[in-house]
Amino acid sequence: MPELTIPDAGSLNGWRKSSHSGPDGGSCVEVLDGHPSGVPVRDSKDPHGPALVFPTDSWSTFVAAVKRGDFPA
Repeated sequence: MPELTIPDAGSLNGWRKSSHSGPDGGSCVEVLDGHPSGVPVRDSKDPHGPALVFPTDSWSTFVAAVKRGDFPA
């Protein structure tokens, strides 16, 4: 499977942070819904940096695993 990146994530509109992100602007990732190639993910501290694009089904599987607590701290 080819890796898909977006060199300048700031070129896209509609990014959102997790509802679990704090208001202090700490380490967060942002995602963009509705992208035709999958789910772009970027570092919120570098909005014009690159974004990685994950296949939609893979991203959904990852999010479900996080919600189940499959990744202990």
